[in-house]
Amino acid sequence: MSTLWAILVRNTRHGPVFSQEPSDSIFPLSFEDNKVFINCKANGNPAPYYKWKVDGRDIDMDLNYNLVEGNLLINNPHATHHGGVYQCIATNTFGTIVSREAKVQFAYLQNFSRKPRNTVSVREGQAVVLLCGPPPHNGEIKYSWVFNGRPSFLLQDTRRFVSQRTGNLYIAKVEASDVGNYTCVVRNMMTNATVYSSPTPVELRRDAVMAEYEPKIEVQFPESLHVTKGSSVKLECFALGNPVPAITWRRTDGNPLPGKMKINHSNGVLEIPYFRPEDAGAYECVAENSRGKNIAKGQLIFQSMITLKDAHMAIEANLQWECRASGKPKPVYRWLKNGEPLVLEDRILVEGGRLAVSRINLLDSGMYQCLAENEHGAIYASAELKVVASAPDFSKSLVKKSMLIQRGGEVIMECRPHASPKASISWRRGGEFLKDSKRRTIMEDGTLRITNISKSDGGRYTCVARNPFGTSSSTGTLVVKEPTKITVPPLSVDATVGQSIVLPCEVSRDSSLDPTFKWFFNGKLIDFNKQDHFEMIGGESAGDLMVRNIQLKHSGKYVCMVHTVVDSVSAAAHLIVRGPPGAPEGLMVGEITDSSAQLSWGSGPDNHSPVTTYTIQARTPFSIGWQAVRTVPDSVPGQMFHATVIDLNPWVDYEFRVVAINNVGVGEPSMQSKQIRTKAAVPEVAPGNVSGGGGSRGELVIQWEPIPEELQNGEEFGYIVAFRSLGTTTWKQTVLASPDASRYTFRNDSIPPLSQFEVKVGVYNNKGEGPSSHVVVVYSAEEEPSVAPSRVWARTLSASEIEVYWEPIPQTASSGNIIGYEVLCWEEGVQESDAEMVKVTDTVALLSGLMGSRLYLISVRAQNSAGAGPSSPAVNVTTKKPPPSQPPGNIEWNLTNSKIFLKWEHVKAMGNESEVTGYKVVYRQNWLGKSSVVETNRTSVELQVPPGEDYLIEIKALSGGGDGSSSGPIRIPKMYSKRCFCLSPFTG
Repeated sequence: MSTLWAILVRNTRHGPVFSQEPSDSIFPLSFEDNKVFINCKANGNPAPYYKWKVDGRDIDMDLNYNLVEGNLLINNPHATHHGGVYQCIATNTFGTIVSREAKVQFAYLQNFSRKPRNTVSVREGQAVVLLCGPPPHNGEIKYSWVFNGRPSFLLQDTRRFVSQRTGNLYIAKVEASDVGNYTCVVRNMMTNATVYSSPTPVELRRDAVMAEYEPKIEVQFPESLHVTKGSSVKLECFALGNPVPAITWRRTDGNPLPGKMKINHSNGVLEIPYFRPEDAGAYECVAENSRGKNIAKGQLIFQSMITLKDAHMAIEANLQWECRASGKPKPVYRWLKNGEPLVLEDRILVEGGRLAVSRINLLDSGMYQCLAENEHGAIYASAELKVVASAPDFSKSLVKKSMLIQRGGEVIMECRPHASPKASISWRRGGEFLKDSKRRTIMEDGTLRITNISKSDGGRYTCVARNPFGTSSSTGTLVVKEPTKITVPPLSVDATVGQSIVLPCEVSRDSSLDPTFKWFFNGKLIDFNKQDHFEMIGGESAGDLMVRNIQLKHSGKYVCMVHTVVDSVSAAAHLIVRGPPGAPEGLMVGEITDSSAQLSWGSGPDNHSPVTTYTIQARTPFSIGWQAVRTVPDSVPGQMFHATVIDLNPWVDYEFRVVAINNVGVGEPSMQSKQIRTKAAVPEVAPGNVSGGGGSRGELVIQWEPIPEELQNGEEFGYIVAFRSLGTTTWKQTVLASPDASRYTFRNDSIPPLSQFEVKVGVYNNKGEGPSSHVVVVYSAEEEPSVAPSRVWARTLSASEIEVYWEPIPQTASSGNIIGYEVLCWEEGVQESDAEMVKVTDTVALLSGLMGSRLYLISVRAQNSAGAGPSSPAVNVTTKKPPPSQPPGNIEWNLTNSKIFLKWEHVKAMGNESEVTGYKVVYRQNWLGKSSVVETNRTSVELQVPPGEDYLIEIKALSGGGDGSSSGPIRIPKMYSKRCFCLSPFTG
């Protein structure tokens, strides 16, 4: 805006307009340069000149007053001589304007009276107000209080408040610590002068303590306050009370407080900086304690500024200006012309803030100002009136040179010359002036209108404008073209989701015109560069629309619009897309029983194909996803919006949803219902796979498959286990209160082994007993074998392995089947209870992982389902010496074609090791190849291997104690054919 304004100021001649005006000011008298500067600046072309008034008198520029551009400089100011009301006047050739009046004052602060102040007596818990009574002063003042002469000012909090309007100190609730002397401190913010009052003593009365009482707002803001834009407003509010009241602020219209708002002095002051129109409104201060609350209200009114707009008007025209300002009391208006009161005539009417001037003339030109004032001050608005008188001029508004129009259409030829006063308008075609006819009309503003145009209307048309100052004309040409017509329009059509269609649009047109085709969908232009589904096809006279892979969102109105430079035509069609139905809405669950639930729902969109049926699905914590459920009716028709779900399990949490189906397909499911639980019922399913047997001697073990949670039908679910000896009539039964139980063991040492029992298992919950399983026969536990295995003997295989053999016990020695044997092995000197155990089902066992040259004791016992029988007498056996610990060394190898020749040093066993009986050579291709083994009693070997492969070879010594230590892997690469001494693995 500033750049635009500068351009206008530089290029346009206009009257003065203030950009800076003087404002009420208070100055200190003690300046370093002892000067006062009052601002005034106005824009104008030509540049304005200035003069000033003080208290209504013209100021003569002398030693005390200087003009700096438009600003007034006061040298060596004196409060008596230079205080007053100042006004700036700016003038150029277009007229004069006066600024708002500015009151200039000088700051001072006198001393307090030294008269002693009276003592204030107050009860504890009572409130007190200490009056400041500031001395005479001018300029901004800040109030503070000092307690007992301390160097720092009294801190304000929720209990103590200093008003910056009155200077008084308010204590909401007096405490014993408040006793002392209080001094009011006043500081002039402009002169920095500070004065102190006489101390006010405060003493505590001992006759009583003040009872609690509700808040009383002692400091409050005005009921209405006018605030100008951009200024800062502070509202004070403080309450006395016991307990100390809490202060909160709010707007009565419910809107939040402005974010820029500041609350300080323990919520006693609300400050709104940079006031804006949206900050205006009613504000409340709420003081509250446990005894009650009190509210103070006030209205902040936005002080709107008045504005006028410059008027450039033709001679003999009528001028109206309206000036409006808000204020309380209501402002009074005055009008000025060129800085002087406006002289009223018959043509000039002033009514409140409204100015009307009829039949303006050149003498009315000048600068006008509206002055709105009340007891609080005055505000000004300025505007310039330029009265223009000129001959008609078409230079900025020529008649359109060439106008193309279709045959049968209508043309509007505008004629808008600049003229003051307004010109009279006539039209001619060639040399013939036109008159109004059935098809031709010259309108009041000079516009020529021709309807139902034919080819013969083509040609040159001239507008002639006249006024008392001259005549001017402007000419344009009318060219008539054949109209454009849509010969093959789009037709409304039905389609199914996924199909593709073409909407035609072909036209006939004037051969000299090129048509432009546009398509609109539901009122919006289709952008073919951003739409995958739409494509425009066709030649010069066709713009067909192809819609591919149609979706539900493509239903709607399609408009083909054809444009040429002379006309536009359009045709519309509706596309109805049929698709699977939308999701049903508002699913509700009604009456619920132990096995059913009533559902109701509302229809969703049918997507142009009626719903034929509804299906209902359910989900439980035990189901895999959503499952279809049975309903009454079995098939829910599309016109029905309720059904009863049946065959539900009692006491199970269910969620339901509804799916609509039409002839196009299956729609989206509804939102799931709120989770519900069916009512409890007696269990209906008996345990399955009841069986038993096994256990220890004297036990009857009964087993079954537990009932799943979804079939337990209620709380406090459990099992009833019943059994009786085969052939008896009385059932014994026990109750298991655990829903997870799947086994019960009855113990009685008098039960013979393998006794037959009839067994059944039933169910129950808090609603009652359910069914029992079929009766099955279960055998009691067997008796442990009564004899030990015989003919136990063992032989040593190596230093770490012993093989053990024995004869099985006879079948008569056990009441049940022998399921295996336990072989116990322990080293001499170790307790049998610490023996290692090996379980086998055969009559031979291999014990491994033993220590060499050690004496072991071995015992065997038989086992059946009841447990283990007695152990056989222990047999002794000693393991062989350990195998040689030294690996074969100095290995030498030679690779020739498909033969590897290996050679190594003989391994000599140590005294405590088994003698070497031979060697084992293990070789394989790479790490993952299958191993081959060659044994020899020599210290060399020749291996036949396929050529072209890498080999890994290990060599071990053989002994009666087992295989000795390995040489480690020796890698023989396929590319080598030379002799290599491999002293360690992976070398060559």
